[in-house]
Amino acid sequence: MNESCSGNRSLPKKESYTKTVAACYTGYVVQAIVNNFVPLLFLTFQSTYGISMGRITLLITVNFMIQLAIDFLSAGFIDRIGYRASVIIAHALAAAGLASLTVLPDLMPDPYFGLLLAVTLYAVGGGLLEVLLSPIVEALPTKNKEKTMSLLHSFYCWGHVAVVLISTIFFAIFGIENWKVMALLWALVPAFNLVAFIRVPLCSLVEAEEEGISLTGLVKIPAFWILMVIMMCAGASEQAVSQWASTFAEQGLGVTKSIGDLAGPMFFAICMGTSRLLYGLYGEMLDLRRAMIGSGLLCIISYCLISLSPLPALSLLGCGICGFSVGIMWPGAFSIAAALLKGGGTALFAFLALAGDLGCSGGPTFVGLIADSVSGGLKTGILCALVFPLLLMAGVVLIRKMKNS
Repeated sequence: MNESCSGNRSLPKKESYTKTVAACYTGYVVQAIVNNFVPLLFLTFQSTYGISMGRITLLITVNFMIQLAIDFLSAGFIDRIGYRASVIIAHALAAAGLASLTVLPDLMPDPYFGLLLAVTLYAVGGGLLEVLLSPIVEALPTKNKEKTMSLLHSFYCWGHVAVVLISTIFFAIFGIENWKVMALLWALVPAFNLVAFIRVPLCSLVEAEEEGISLTGLVKIPAFWILMVIMMCAGASEQAVSQWASTFAEQGLGVTKSIGDLAGPMFFAICMGTSRLLYGLYGEMLDLRRAMIGSGLLCIISYCLISLSPLPALSLLGCGICGFSVGIMWPGAFSIAAALLKGGGTALFAFLALAGDLGCSGGPTFVGLIADSVSGGLKTGILCALVFPLLLMAGVVLIRKMKNS
């Protein structure tokens, strides 16, 4: 069982829980490192180890599939071993995976299996962090949970930007051949944050005297399934454009693919992080459900700008607007779910993460399949992806009616 509210009891509440929230913010930076550092090294892996690009890009699929599996399985064991043990294990695996990138490929007869094992280690850690960090913050006896949740998720965006910028600067100064040093430096982030989580106070989402909602109970609640659809559409709305941002950067700015890979996703991440930061700072002045509906409308506008604009530069601008519009969708869905289904516990957050990740996978796939099958290519695919923000808005309206009924 998780501790009710333990650790550093002698500290004033505000000071004590501020350290917990800061550790959770850093945890999302760890997840950004896990997801975004290795893709910067794909060409290096190809030239250094003689591995085909097809096998190397499979590492992304492995990372994603393992995190999906953790989303599904974690509801069964996190509550048994507790938040503290789980989050410490998550950071240990993330640090071990990043560090082992530097040694396992050279130790294995086939370097690819060394890379695969390292990715597996940090993918399990990343999957656990995705499930754990939101409920840890939600469980704290603090005010303005919606604001804190939005700020929490903004740190993934800033982590993404930091990984790309710092790594790129390091490689420019010291050479890409020293990538192992950079990997070890990034591994220090989860290692240090692990130490923080040993000491900070943690609380349980469901207190010992309260009766939580079982998984069987959750699936019988209509609102749970609507929330799953909202979460899936949040992930799909985000990634339907994010995965293609580098392409629009190449076209809009007339730059090389390597520059496009940096500029496009970074532009999207900065806009998304800014949206979450602004909501985190000023969110008390907005109704979350209305803000979610407004975000859906702005997302639709951005899709239309991307798809219908005759100017590539405007399509790139549309990518940035899309990043801003989807910023609060993911953390907003978590906050709505936590408020509506009190007692859902870790199982609720685990299945919301699963739905979100399914959306993250399905959105780009949907766009790609449409682009391949109809005229107009990628722009037509993104125009058809309007279905995701539309479904999200419909889901939020239904949830509002349920709460008000």
